[in-house]
Amino acid sequence: MMIQKSNASEGGVLYLVPTPIGNFDDMTYRAVEVLKSVEYIYAEDTRVTKVLLSHFQIYTPLFSYHIFNEEEKAEEIINHLRAGKKLALVSDAGLPGISDPGFLVAKGAINSGFPVISLPGANAALTALIASGLPSDKFFFIGFLNSKASQRKKELLALADYPETLIFYEAPHRIKATLNAMFEVFKDRQAVIARELTKKYEEYIRGTLKELSELDREFKGEIVILVEGAKQTSIQSELNKLKLEEHFQYYLDRGLIEKEAMKQTAKDRGVSKSEVYKRLIKREATD
Repeated sequence: MMIQKSNASEGGVLYLVPTPIGNFDDMTYRAVEVLKSVEYIYAEDTRVTKVLLSHFQIYTPLFSYHIFNEEEKAEEIINHLRAGKKLALVSDAGLPGISDPGFLVAKGAINSGFPVISLPGANAALTALIASGLPSDKFFFIGFLNSKASQRKKELLALADYPETLIFYEAPHRIKATLNAMFEVFKDRQAVIARELTKKYEEYIRGTLKELSELDREFKGEIVILVEGAKQTSIQSELNKLKLEEHFQYYLDRGLIEKEAMKQTAKDRGVSKSEVYKRLIKREATD
């Protein structure tokens, strides 16, 4: 067990600093002060971050930290922390570590005994969620789906029964294929496309997945897709129509091991796990 006293250390500290997702006015005073006070800033794309730093007259030395040099730079950052330096990590937009590099260095710093302090700030997923009109009390953040169609469908199938509002990020050139795949798996649930958040052309498109998948237009900018969670009563109703072995296979297809699939099938049908086992074995013997 480790207990972190964030403001008690005189040595090395790693700050995870959020940056605006489109509107520089969303930069917090505290974020500016931290970026001015640390000795080095590590950024996902130094070209993007230089524009931000220039706007706020921040002249702290800037270094790259991105997915292609993450392991090497994480070790470099930890060595700086060992030397007692205070550092900041930023991404191009939003919170470091959320669909952006950051996890490895945060974990490494913690394991090495250094405080990791995150500042609150801009985040596209939560900004979109609270204005979406979909339930926001429970949600599941996925981020980017796999770019390969087969893997993307597999990932969506694994999410088909989640009752929480689902939150995805997507690139403009893939959104049509993603919406089609979502309609195929999730059917005609309510969904929202939120794009260009906090910018001049901010837009929310609300409708069913069928309506969204049929949109005949080009999309630009950063995109968040939010999908209504599964209705548990409808899922249970459909499962009850299946044969026992189909019901069991349903859970296997969603990644459960046999023991857990059997347990869940028994729970759904209101029988014992041993009863499900006996009936499955009996069925195999007669096939």
